[in-house]
Amino acid sequence: MKFILAAFADEADCSIEKQIDALRENGISYLEIRGVDGENVSNISAAKAKEVRAKLEASGISVRSIGSPYGKIKIEEDFAPHLDRFKYGLETAQILGAKNMRIFSFYLPSKEADRYADTVLERLDRFRCAAKDSGITLCHENEKGIYGDTAARCLHIHRSFPDIKAVFDPANFVQCGQDTREAWELLCGYVEYMHIKDALADGTVVPAGQGLGNIPYLLAQYQGEVLTLEPHLAVFGGLEGLEAAKSSKIGAFRYPSKRAAFDAATAALKKIIEESGNSYGTN
Repeated sequence: MKFILAAFADEADCSIEKQIDALRENGISYLEIRGVDGENVSNISAAKAKEVRAKLEASGISVRSIGSPYGKIKIEEDFAPHLDRFKYGLETAQILGAKNMRIFSFYLPSKEADRYADTVLERLDRFRCAAKDSGITLCHENEKGIYGDTAARCLHIHRSFPDIKAVFDPANFVQCGQDTREAWELLCGYVEYMHIKDALADGTVVPAGQGLGNIPYLLAQYQGEVLTLEPHLAVFGGLEGLEAAKSSKIGAFRYPSKRAAFDAATAALKKIIEESGNSYGTN
């Protein structure tokens, strides 16, 4: 198996130019675009989107997916303005040349998921209708605190709307107390691509393979090709000064800069792929 690597490069730097540098220097040719020069991708203008696409293409990089915030509002909030923003986001996605857009299934009051199931599905259906004929595949990400935070509720979404695909995020499942192997068994038939992020039982995010996400196992089962790196590793800005004083106690997985964390996360994923006998490349 040869995997194609993508990444949330805004975790390396907010500047699109430095994001390009981080991708190229780590041998990654696809971007899941989320932050653009300090703005969320959902807020950038059409002119800015065209400018960003030109810069990326000049560097041999393509936008694989839009890391959108759509569906990350409370279920009690007025949906109409959010739907308008979603429609605008579809236009931005088309300008950027993306084929996928990740979405969410709304923040719910604690322990009241079943009460809101019908409302969640109605809103997701309105996303679907708006995206019809856009050329954009909607991909639901399991996320803490939303309706689709457990594998069973994610399955309810995908069975209701098979054209909404899954973004499988192991760390998010770990943080919800969901076993990732069990989740995979339920959802593998709907997975469009994976986010590579790992976590410990206390929720701390760690490099791939260092947590409870079962990432080597998942990659052995995965029949797709795209893996999107989402580091979420802790950055300790005062490291250099404390190291000079020989007094730092910062734990095993904290880094002196966003770029150092991004590079470490990339190296961890590549190591897992290589140890599994698989490979990775730019296309």
